[in-house]
Amino acid sequence: MYWQVALVIFAFMVLAFIVALLAKDNSIVDFFWGPGFIVVTLFSLSMAPELDMRKLIVAFLVLIWGLRLATYIFQRNRRKGEDFRYKHWRDTWKYFILRSFLQIFLLQGIFMYVISYPVWYINYNPGTVLSTSDTIGLVIFGIGFMFEVIGDMQLAFFKQDPRNKGKLITTGLWKYTRHPNYFGETLVWWGIWFYSIAIPGGWLTIIGPLLITLTLRFISGVPMLEKKLKENTGWAEYARKTAPFVPFIKWL
Repeated sequence: MYWQVALVIFAFMVLAFIVALLAKDNSIVDFFWGPGFIVVTLFSLSMAPELDMRKLIVAFLVLIWGLRLATYIFQRNRRKGEDFRYKHWRDTWKYFILRSFLQIFLLQGIFMYVISYPVWYINYNPGTVLSTSDTIGLVIFGIGFMFEVIGDMQLAFFKQDPRNKGKLITTGLWKYTRHPNYFGETLVWWGIWFYSIAIPGGWLTIIGPLLITLTLRFISGVPMLEKKLKENTGWAEYARKTAPFVPFIKWL
């Protein structure tokens, strides 16, 4: 079962890589991120020994999260060309095609495999009666989903106003955390993890939400984006007053 999921993700990321080569735009991988989790969820659900309410709820949550994210990224990136991060790599990497496959598409596939671990663990194991942990999971997922949706919406509206070019958004959720959308995404996966802990051994899938949290906060999310944001007027003051990730907690 573990290898089946790995092979499905590998095939999906190869497809994404081919599309990116044809389009000459590696930032397409961001669009494929949400749908990839939907593919993993539906595949593992089709292999489930039995269907139960927990499996169906988790599948629905991943579906709405993945579709919303893919739609947002498509609308955000349409006709804008390759994202600055990927363009920098295109301009500076030797053996660009090979490195693109290994360091962008294959690496994201590995991350997808680990982060989706709670989902396919739930699907591959017999279900149990819904419990308090499932309710907690739904609440955490809901908070995270709203942070993502509202944060992305506020940012999109802010950028639509030409008067805001070169400025930082410091209102709405962005007043309390510099990255409400990233914070929301981590909560989404912590919420899904809570659905897995009612299943024997499910707590071990904590590696999934831990990975997405550490990655967004300390590796490719916040640090990489803030290198670009520091070029904007007022960054130092905004960074001094506003929590980097978790609202109101300035050291996190």
